[in-house]
Amino acid sequence: MKTKPTTRLKELMARPELLVMSGGFSPLHARMSEITGYEAFFMSGSQVAAYVYGYPDVGLLGLNEMVEAVRRITNVVDMPIFADADTGYGNAVNVYYTVQAYIRAGAAGLHIEDQEAPKKSGTLAGRRLISVDEAVGKYRAAVAAKKELDADFVVCARCDSVGSDGGNFEDAVRRAVAYAKDGGVDAVWMNTMTDRQEIAEACRRIPVPVIAPYYGAKPSPTFEEFQQLGVSAVLYPSLTTANGLQSTWEVLHEMKERGPVVLDEWNKKAQASKYGMVPRTQDPILPSKKIIKLEEDFIPQELQRDYDKTFGHNRH
Repeated sequence: MKTKPTTRLKELMARPELLVMSGGFSPLHARMSEITGYEAFFMSGSQVAAYVYGYPDVGLLGLNEMVEAVRRITNVVDMPIFADADTGYGNAVNVYYTVQAYIRAGAAGLHIEDQEAPKKSGTLAGRRLISVDEAVGKYRAAVAAKKELDADFVVCARCDSVGSDGGNFEDAVRRAVAYAKDGGVDAVWMNTMTDRQEIAEACRRIPVPVIAPYYGAKPSPTFEEFQQLGVSAVLYPSLTTANGLQSTWEVLHEMKERGPVVLDEWNKKAQASKYGMVPRTQDPILPSKKIIKLEEDFIPQELQRDYDKTFGHNRH
C-alpha cells in the first residue's frame, strides 16, 4: 500500500537526512520537481500571488484562492505538498477550518506564520507579530483540526520574529519553543535567519524539526552544512520561478530589439544544455501519451484523431 503524502512528509521531516524542497506555484513546477528527484514541493503564497494574480505578497489572497492553488498541484503529482497558509486567514477559529480545507485539498502539510494580518512578505520589511498567547491558540486550533481528519498532516509554525518590528533572535527562539511545547506543532520554520551559529543554536533549543532557509551573507550553507547545523529541512520558495522570470525578461527585451532570430538562439542554447530541452508539450511533463491512450480506448475509431498526417504529427 502506498504511504500517504502526509505520512511521507512527516517521515521526511523527522529523518536525520536533510529534506530539500523546491518551491513555486504551479502544477508544472511541481511535476518538474518530482521528475528531477525532489522529495517534496513547497507551494509558496508569494509566488501564487505574483504569478497567478499579479499581486505583491501583502495578504491580498484568501483561503479559497489558496486552497484551489493547492488542489491544482495535488491533482497532478504524488509527492508531498507543503503549502503556505499565510496567517491562517483569521483568528484561531479560521485557522481550524483552514487546516481542514488544506487537508481536503490534498496538502501534506502547511505553515502558518505569527504575523499580524494583513501579513507582509516573509522576506521583506514591515512585518509585525501577534502575541505569543494568540499565536499558541491558533496553533492549538490547527493541531486539533488536523487530528480530526489526518493526524499525520504536518502543522508548522513559522516564526517571523527575526527581522520584524521589535523582534530578535532570542524572542524568535522563545516563541518557537512555546509553539512546539504549548501549541503542539509538528515543526517550526525559523524565518529570515542570517547567522549560521544562530541556526545551530535554534535547532538545539527547539524540540521539533526546524526549517531554516538562510538569508545571510553569501555563500549560502551547502546542504551538508545545513544538516551539520541540525536543520531538518530547507526550502526555496522561488526556485522554479525567479530564474525563469529573469530569462523571460531578457527574451522579451531581446525579441523587441532583434526579432525572431532570438528564439532560434535560445532554442540552440537549450539544445546544447547537458539536460537537453525541457519537453514542454509531452511526457513526462504533460501526460500526452495517457491522453492518446484514453482516446484509443474509449472513443469510437471513426471519431478518433489523425495524429499521423496532421501538423505536429511527430509523436514521442
